[in-house]
Amino acid sequence: MRKFSSIFITGGAGYVGSCLVPMLLEKNYFVTVYDIMFFSKDFLPKHKNLKIIKGDIRNASYVEKSCKDHDVFLNLACISNDSSFALDEKLSKSINYDAFEPMVIAAKKSGIKRFIYASTSSVYGISNEKNVREDHKLVPLTLYNKFKGMCEPLLFKNTDKSFEGVVFRPATVCGYAPRQRLDLSVNILTNYAVNKKKIKVFGGEQLRPNLHIKDYCDVVELLINVESDKIKNEVFNVGYQNLSIDKISKIVQQEVITEFKFDNILIEKVPSNDNRSYHINSDK
Repeated sequence: MRKFSSIFITGGAGYVGSCLVPMLLEKNYFVTVYDIMFFSKDFLPKHKNLKIIKGDIRNASYVEKSCKDHDVFLNLACISNDSSFALDEKLSKSINYDAFEPMVIAAKKSGIKRFIYASTSSVYGISNEKNVREDHKLVPLTLYNKFKGMCEPLLFKNTDKSFEGVVFRPATVCGYAPRQRLDLSVNILTNYAVNKKKIKVFGGEQLRPNLHIKDYCDVVELLINVESDKIKNEVFNVGYQNLSIDKISKIVQQEVITEFKFDNILIEKVPSNDNRSYHINSDK
């Protein structure tokens, strides 16, 4: 049963948004995308129920004005990986951390009923535990991971009976979307396999949880509609398969050989300084 119908999405013109927004529109939600448009808005459909606002989440007063008359606020906007974050740490911190609490407060002031924050499972860093659950200590290895984790309690600090908050920590997303990303592990390996017939594996032993982009979108819709007492002030891991990078490369190798009828695809291992390795449990 539908609980809310109007959704305000920051960063909605990105990889996930380009898949999520059309899905929500097809299901007759009213959607507003608020995005700085680093990657343009051309990946979003024209639709009578879609409003697109070019805006910066660091402008809290504009956020507050823009999200009035919406039920749910979904925050996807961020500098979205370690390497991008490192290009300009000051800029990245201003977007990923400094802007966060003012944005939450702006959403609350405007009458938003439920705030959904997309964190990341990479907040766990390195863990030898067989099942990393939501109460596992956060051991960020990079500033991207660190600030993602530091935003979570800032949301819960501002929640009350009329303003609910929920955090989900998605695994590494994979799969096709109109605004495709090729810097994510499964997508990187597939890109190499299809275009080079040779997969470069950086490291290989690292364990990574994975999540298909369509499953990500389904989870968002679930969090939009689920009963308050099940999700308010809660954190949820969201992942499917936990596999080593080496194992992922072999799956990609066989899938691409079959799909494209290639004779063979070579796998080359190279050293990596990306030591993130964790096995998340998404039972909750």
